[in-house]
Amino acid sequence: MEVFTSVKSLRIFLDQQLSHQKTIGLIPTMGALHEGHISLIDASVKENDITVCSIFVNPVQFNNPEDLLKYPRTLEADCQMLEKAGCDAVFAPSVEEMYPEPPLLTMNFGALENVMEGASRPGHFNGVGIVVSRLFNIARPHHAYFGQKDLQQVSVIKRLITDLAFDLKLVVCPTVRETDGLAMSSRNRRLNDEERNTAPYIYQILSAAKEELLRGRDIWEVTAAAQGRFAAIGSFTLDYLEVVDIKSLQPIQELGPEGTNAICVATFLGPVRLIDNLIF
Repeated sequence: MEVFTSVKSLRIFLDQQLSHQKTIGLIPTMGALHEGHISLIDASVKENDITVCSIFVNPVQFNNPEDLLKYPRTLEADCQMLEKAGCDAVFAPSVEEMYPEPPLLTMNFGALENVMEGASRPGHFNGVGIVVSRLFNIARPHHAYFGQKDLQQVSVIKRLITDLAFDLKLVVCPTVRETDGLAMSSRNRRLNDEERNTAPYIYQILSAAKEELLRGRDIWEVTAAAQGRFAAIGSFTLDYLEVVDIKSLQPIQELGPEGTNAICVATFLGPVRLIDNLIF
């Protein structure tokens, strides 16, 4: 496995691969890797000749300076995991390498970014769009891999690919969970022991709400009850809990056909903000 820190060196490497008609898979990450990320690597290794993982904590997508400062950075351990998983190349640029000048471009994803994560984190998806566009242009992948846990991000990337005519296929991989149901996340390592023991309630409450919805109970009643369960535990500070259409991400009053609905949550547990969703 090779590690690149400059755009030029990565492009030279990938140009050589493309000249031999090899296919490229890209997994954009911010590092602090876990088995959820490795599942994306595994998918790419199966489907491509060359797998590239980018590791870059993108300052443009953080609207909370403290969150950016505390985001875990574990490049050496990440590279060990990636090499073991069969990754071929790591792109780990500095901020100065990715942004020789502060980006002036802004991206607006319309209604997709005015709800849930977008409403709570103004400017976040502008930053996501900018960095992912740069990575697509640098790596020129045939396939790009993202996890379902970041459902709204996936919708934004789909729009980005469509609107800017990127010649690649987006592959969305299922959320990977701990044995107790907690969705794997780099942020989980910031939880203390007590918070980590409480965190699985997120999945338990979502799962119970999903079952109630599938039994035909009113959406407003189910979401209100789920919000009450979070409040009763006491450790959570709920940001949002919504039942939405997975394409538009807009809240719905009635369930659509199977596979078009999602129940989504974001909550603080101590200082750590966690998200999860279930599609049904």
